[in-house]
Amino acid sequence: MERRDNQSPQAQTARILVEFLEAAITSIVFLKGVYPSGAFERRRYMNVVVQKARYPQLREYINSSITGLLPFIEKGLVERVAVIFFDSENIPLERFIFKLSVNQSYGSKVEAADLEFSLRSFFIKLPVSEPLTKVLPQDCRWEITAYFRALPQASTSKVAELWIPTDTKQWLQPPLITPVKSMSSEPLGVQLYLEHPSLSEPKP
Repeated sequence: MERRDNQSPQAQTARILVEFLEAAITSIVFLKGVYPSGAFERRRYMNVVVQKARYPQLREYINSSITGLLPFIEKGLVERVAVIFFDSENIPLERFIFKLSVNQSYGSKVEAADLEFSLRSFFIKLPVSEPLTKVLPQDCRWEITAYFRALPQASTSKVAELWIPTDTKQWLQPPLITPVKSMSSEPLGVQLYLEHPSLSEPKP
């Protein structure tokens, strides 16, 4: 990844995080078996083997969605990034949630190697977390959703216009939460957890 000495710590951190999220989300989609295994190829990233999408449309969707968040992650506006899997009725079945924190008051040099070392552990943890996940139906679909602490102003950013309010159906009851992995290495904090519908969630 390109390093720029004149970048702020927040900008450097956001670039590392965006690259990580793109690889992590691809790994989640591979893990869930939504596409044939031939839709992915093995690549090395952060000194671990990860999956990279071979289908141009799939690769472009993940890349454009996550890189579009870069300026908002840098400013600390993005609270969570979710990979949501739905059934044929568009009811969420499972959510992988990345909760993000970029320290806006951090002013020291960013140690990229330390951040990457901490983030690498997510790729080691993901494959062994599969038993915690649900088996998805054949006709499921998925999407990437971002949750903002404050709405970006479309009038001041062309990138902001790419993000539109979602009409995704929500669960009526608080979800069941299963922690997967977390890290904290200034100025970045990341938590990954699973959300599933509560056992008391009304059936559609």
